[in-house]
Amino acid sequence: MSSTTSALILEHEPDTPPGLLADWAQARGIPFEVHRTYTDDPEPTVAGRSFVCCLGSANSPLDRHLPAVKQTLALIGAAVTHDVPVLGLCYGGQVLADVLGGEVQHAPEPEIGWYQIETDDPELIAAGPWLEWHYERFTLPPGACELARTPAGVQAFSHGLHLGTQFHPESTIEIVSAWAAMDTESLNRLGIDAVARLEAGRGEAPLAKANAFKLFDGFWQRARRAERSSK
Repeated sequence: MSSTTSALILEHEPDTPPGLLADWAQARGIPFEVHRTYTDDPEPTVAGRSFVCCLGSANSPLDRHLPAVKQTLALIGAAVTHDVPVLGLCYGGQVLADVLGGEVQHAPEPEIGWYQIETDDPELIAAGPWLEWHYERFTLPPGACELARTPAGVQAFSHGLHLGTQFHPESTIEIVSAWAAMDTESLNRLGIDAVARLEAGRGEAPLAKANAFKLFDGFWQRARRAERSSK
């Protein structure tokens, strides 16, 4: 699918798929295109998209020497310039914050596993549970509204049409368990038993999915209102 009326999802690694976001889009009848930044596929068009979503990545927005990171920053910057709603998830939230003037920095402690968050807008951002997997964090961009947080930092913000999260609403326990299997060296060095943390919250998966669909619905409704008002 190449129509610019579809949503654009930026996938940065085979192990960070759209997951629940794709399930939600299919359930809502929203067409989307997945652009894999780790391939040599032609750069996609951003202008005219219903929205652009930037998924997670093992990279940092600070890795500007990497072609995929440079391309991602440029695509999200173009979306913001063209008033295309952006949904940034974890790395995607960091990219969005960076583009909007926030700062991406090393987190004093990584957040790995299931987390509850403090939310100012529970109708859009539920308190949890949410899956988290990140070693960096971002500061609130100028002009943005902080929506949720943990002691480690900002967990969600809005900026006009755009929404960024530090957690992974799109991910399932199966997706994140694969990350645990690949990241054993870092986890062992930090003394984190990620598998135990994930399994302890397995029963929370149905609620996490419902929370994710509610978040995506809220973002989509805002995007559609913006689209109608621009006509």
